[in-house]
Amino acid sequence: MSSKNMPIKVSRKEQENTFSLIKRFSTKVNQYKILKEAKEKMFKEREKSRDRKKIEALRRLELKKQYERLKKLGKI
Repeated sequence: MSSKNMPIKVSRKEQENTFSLIKRFSTKVNQYKILKEAKEKMFKEREKSRDRKKIEALRRLELKKQYERLKKLGKI
């Protein structure tokens, strides 16, 4: 079940208290996975560009060289 363009309607039944109404609404929301989809959209990370990946890889190599150099000198 997808929540795309599907509004959830929950109307109050006769002699139904608000707690059970909210509970029914919550179960519908969970059933259609609306919150899950919304959170995925909110916190989605962009894929890094090829250039950015190269820059990061070069930086790691440089840091590794510095570390090895300092280790040879006995400073680490």
